[in-house]
Formats: sequence, C-alpha cells, structure tokens
Amino acid sequence: MKRAALAIAIALLALPAPAPGQDALAERTEAAFIASFAGGEPSVLIRTGLQDEVQRLCSEHRNAPPAGLAQLIEGAQRAAIRYPAKLMGDWREGERIAADFTGLRYDDKAGQPNGGNCYACHQIAREELAYGTVGPSLLGYGKARGWGVAAQRLAYERIYNSQAFTACSAMPRFGHNGVLTPEQIAHLVALLLDPGSSTNR
Repeated sequence: MKRAALAIAIALLALPAPAPGQDALAERTEAAFIASFAGGEPSVLIRTGLQDEVQRLCSEHRNAPPAGLAQLIEGAQRAAIRYPAKLMGDWREGERIAADFTGLRYDDKAGQPNGGNCYACHQIAREELAYGTVGPSLLGYGKARGWGVAAQRLAYERIYNSQAFTACSAMPRFGHNGVLTPEQIAHLVALLLDPGSSTNR
C-alpha cells in the first residue's frame, strides 16, 4: 500500500506544472510587450495602447461588422478625408516613400518623416523582387484604371483611409492616422498613375 502511494506521489511530481490561467498569461504577455519598448520613443508605446472608435468597433466585431455598421464606418471615414492642393505629386518621390520602411518604430527619432513601406504588401515596380502579397499587385495600376482626375481622387482616398471603402480593412489608414502627410500620399498617387512611373512603364 505504501509502495503504491509512493508511486502515485512520484508520478504526480513528474507531471508538468499546470498552465497559467488566461489572466496571468495576458499579464505576462503585456509585461513582455511593454519591456520590448525600453529605451525607445515613449510616444510609440503610448500609441499602441490607444484605439479610436473605429478600431474598437472592428475589434468588437472581429473585423466583420454587420452591413449597417460597416456603412456607417465607411461614411464617417470618407467624410474625414483631407486633400492636398494637388492630387498628383512626383512619382520619383512616391517611389522613395513606397520603398521606405522607416517610421513608427520604437527606436526611430521623433519628428522624422515616415515611409509608406508599401512593398510589405504590394508589388509595385517590376524591378523589385522582394514584395508582399497581402494586398493586390499594383503593376500597371494607371494603365488599368486610367489617368484622369477621378482615378487620382480614388487612389488618393484609398491610400489616405482604406476604411472609407472597406470597413475594418487590413490596410493602414495612412492619412487618417497621420502616418503619411497628404503631400506624401499625392507622391504615391503619382507613382500609381503617372504614365512614366516605374509602376506603369
């Protein structure tokens, strides 16, 4: 009997420790996340903890809001779009912004211009071999959609705030969140729509 009890005790000791509860795991994860920002720009950490109403609604509905709510989100986001004096800038500057992945990283210097990091999700120029496929290819964008003012405005609005067209879109709201300025977005529009740009050649 004693031997059986001893065997059971040894077996119990050999079992792995129970997994921490969800609350404890969430606390540890949050602590590790905050620690990863040590020594960086404090405003970047603060920004990660803030959600606006649209982000809150998208989180609440797991990025699939009901149709009526989706329409409300899209309408409100479209109404908040700000425009530059000119919708088309310099496509060469747009090419530089699209390839630039700096900005909003914890070790970036405050006040430096952000890049668009567009290649993380899109193919843009044929010469670039490293690009993501989360978003559609943008090769020949202008050839496929035309070069007029309506195409310029649509491209600008989609970059400024993609949620003006698709509620809870995975594409960042570059203009709405101040990641890129209206003028920077105009340069990206030129990259997409200038007939001579690397995207359309």
